Amino acid sequence: MVTDALPSETGTHRGLAYSLWLPKDPVDVRGGVLILHGASSCKESHHDFARAVLAAGFAAVAFDQRGHGASEGPMDDRALEDVAMMSELLRSRLGVANPRLALRGSSMGGMLAILAASSVGADAVVAICPASTEGMRRMLERDQLGFAADRARLSSLLERADLEAAVSSLTAPLLLLHAEGDEQVPVQHSRELAEHMSAAGSRLITIPGGHHRSIQHDDELQAVSLRFIERALSEG
Repeated sequence: MVTDALPSETGTHRGLAYSLWLPKDPVDVRGGVLILHGASSCKESHHDFARAVLAAGFAAVAFDQRGHGASEGPMDDRALEDVAMMSELLRSRLGVANPRLALRGSSMGGMLAILAASSVGADAVVAICPASTEGMRRMLERDQLGFAADRARLSSLLERADLEAAVSSLTAPLLLLHAEGDEQVPVQHSRELAEHMSAAGSRLITIPGGHHRSIQHDDELQAVSLRFIERALSEG
């Protein structure tokens, strides 16, 4: 049952503000989930999912991307390195050998989860209405992202990133969730990404209606994400 639990630990790691959620009995930890928020959001916006992760017996870390929340400095070309750094922080808190890890990201966070998954050795990825690199670049050029960014460095990262190639190379199962009524990232983007999925157990689920943020906080769809993560982390 999901509760109103508070984080086990909060702090800043190499400039990134985070909240850590650990089951009370370390022996019962089933793996970890790193939660990546979207543009102009923050870690607290996803504490509801962190509590759901905790109730399911997993540990979780939510953190503020650079340029957001309490983290230091503008967002730049270190974004994928930051995902790797926070993945290692989460693994270090699990207290078990070779801990299994899932990434769950929304919008910009979904894009980053897909791009970082192979390099961090993720065992599962959930991407909710993932942003496109092209769309992010356009918004960056028009100053429409709503957060502090080093435009040149972040644009350089987005130019180099190939989201379709990242999906194709994934060996971990990928769950794409997208609202058909998404007014910011068209559902067709996830449909096109799904054509490149090859990892066993990968799925695309589109939801009638809704909007860009509706899936993130829907209890039933959070449960869908958790069941997907549970299956993936229990295998192998």
